[in-house]
Parts: sequence; structure tokens; C-alpha cells
Amino acid sequence: MLILGLDPSLSSTGWGVIRAEGARLSHVANGQIKTDAQAPMAERLAALQAGLAEVIAQHCPTRAAAEEIFVNRNPQSTLKLAQARGSVLAACGAAGLTVNEHAARLVKKAVTGTGTAEKAQVAAMVKVLLPGVAIAGSDAADALAVAIADAHLAPRG
Repeated sequence: MLILGLDPSLSSTGWGVIRAEGARLSHVANGQIKTDAQAPMAERLAALQAGLAEVIAQHCPTRAAAEEIFVNRNPQSTLKLAQARGSVLAACGAAGLTVNEHAARLVKKAVTGTGTAEKAQVAAMVKVLLPGVAIAGSDAADALAVAIADAHLAPRG
């Protein structure tokens, strides 16, 4: 089973694909889809959707997983995250992928053993759990963590 993990963001959406064979996990690919901060919102959202559609077409994942949305202190940031997340979920839906959603604390706990882990701890554990992985950036590390958590938390199939 190929699982596409997603870390949606308007500026840089992280993605990671892992192969899950029983309890055994292996890295397939990871990266980031960046948008131009100067571009209009509609163009940025379209770029995210198109970029993710390319990733899905290239790797043909079985399913996808994303963190549940969280509310920032800044309402504008929350709104931008929600719009980016909607674009990413629409790309998955257009490809016919089921998207499992997991709380950020559960993702951290599944990967590091604690729900309060820092980004650096998550990235370090991703490297331990997927030996030899070259991570394309912190957003990609977070996306791989979501995929790993999904492999452990979501029902098989």
C-alpha cells in the first residue's frame, strides 16, 4: 500500500509517499510544493492543486492522510491554512483518494512517542523510521510523519 502524507500550507505544502507492507515501512518519495507569495490567492491555490495532482499521477498512492486543521492565534493564518488545505483535499478527491485525517498530537505521538515533540524531533525520528531517506525540507518531514502515523493509526485497506 502506498500512503501519501500531506502537510498543507499556502507557502509550502509538504508531501511524502511511503510504502506500507504490514508493519514494514519504506520511503518512496517526498517533496514540497511552493507557491509565489506575490501571486493572487486563486493562482496560489491552483498551483497547489496542480502540483499535488502531478505528485498523485506520478506515484499513484492508495490513499492519503493529512493532519486535522488547527486554529492559530492569528485568524488570517488559520483562514489561509484552511484554503490551502481545501485545495490539497480537492486534488485528492479529484484523484479518487480517500483522505484520513489525524490530530497533530497523534501524529507526533505515533512517530516520536510524545504528542508534544518539536519539529526537529519529528524529522529525526522520520530518518530513523525510514533509513536512508533524504528529506526535502521540514514540510516534507512533517508530511512523511503524517504518512507514517497513518500507516499505524488508520484501518488497513
